[in-house]
Amino acid sequence: MKIKKAVVNSILTQGMLPLFFYEDAEVSLQIIRTLYKAGVRVMEYTNRAKPALDNFKIIKKAQQKEMPDLFLGSGTIKNISEAEAFIDAGTDFIVAPTTNAEVAKAAHKHKLLWIPGCLTPTEIYSAQKNGAEIIKIFPANIVGPAFISSVKEVFPGQLFMPTGGVELNTKNISGWFHAGACALGMGSKLISKEILNERLYDQLYSDTIKALELVKAAM
Repeated sequence: MKIKKAVVNSILTQGMLPLFFYEDAEVSLQIIRTLYKAGVRVMEYTNRAKPALDNFKIIKKAQQKEMPDLFLGSGTIKNISEAEAFIDAGTDFIVAPTTNAEVAKAAHKHKLLWIPGCLTPTEIYSAQKNGAEIIKIFPANIVGPAFISSVKEVFPGQLFMPTGGVELNTKNISGWFHAGACALGMGSKLISKEILNERLYDQLYSDTIKALELVKAAM
């Protein structure tokens, strides 16, 4: 199966996409190992600071050795140079906060999934024109589930993944899926600063299992 289709299927099956960044490469790797142990098979490492690319290379090397069935994508890719750098580092897919046609083109050239961030119908239309199979509604907490309910009829068949402020509770998760979300981006509400700074891997393991269960029940 081609990687683009495999990544889409994995996101839809898992129903959520964990995402994070941490400056320490070893802690980042331990977070990914913990998510994997809890059952996660697709996740995003965000390009939020200077060490991100070097960290990604270290993580990718370990992932290929220890977790070959894990799809590891790169997030917060804002321009063509960032896209090319992470593609060269072996990313499995690209996630962006905006709709940048050059980033889309780079991803498509390498037959990789590109997930742009949108917050208006105009941006969604632009993302569709640039070949987005999944569109990230970001920041999702600003608009809420009603936004997807309102736009999904205008863009039939489009896959929407709310990201940003998605709460880890039954009501919020169910609300998003009921509105028509295909999956949820889970950032700091799952992988909090406290978990990262205090190395609370056991808590992350438990929280991830809970999140996966809540998602499965809501899908």
